[in-house]
Amino acid sequence: MEMFYIVLLVFFGLLFLVAELVLLPGVSIGAVLALVCYGSSVYLAFRDFGPVTGTVVILVILVLSVIATVVSLRAKTWQRFSLKQEIRSSSMPVIPAEELQVGDRGVTLSRLSPMGKVEIGGRTYEAKSQGAYVDQQRDVEVVGFENFSVIVKTIK
Repeated sequence: MEMFYIVLLVFFGLLFLVAELVLLPGVSIGAVLALVCYGSSVYLAFRDFGPVTGTVVILVILVLSVIATVVSLRAKTWQRFSLKQEIRSSSMPVIPAEELQVGDRGVTLSRLSPMGKVEIGGRTYEAKSQGAYVDQQRDVEVVGFENFSVIVKTIK
């Protein structure tokens, strides 16, 4: 039964090593757990079976760790698990400067404090007030553009 625990600890040590290399690089949790499993299996081997078996367990751990590291870091191993699809679409927002002109008029849909939504020409745009806050349902006029936003001022 002791040999079962030694093999099980070596197996879990390999799993934690692979997890450290592939899933958690730089976190060190997997490496610490792998070292604990390896150390426990070596301790059990020396305690229960003597120095010859303990040395064999150390050699087995070293060989299996090297093999697991090489297999884990090979590119083709993980390409089988990766997605192969390409995303060919994009989400380019409407550029208000291409649709609107300075002087166009509209109505605020939400409070501009200082950002909010306005409706101009039947379309909704992200807007920024030029000065103070602008309440909802107020008439506004386009005075400029900034990135993907319209800069507006209230009409008195």
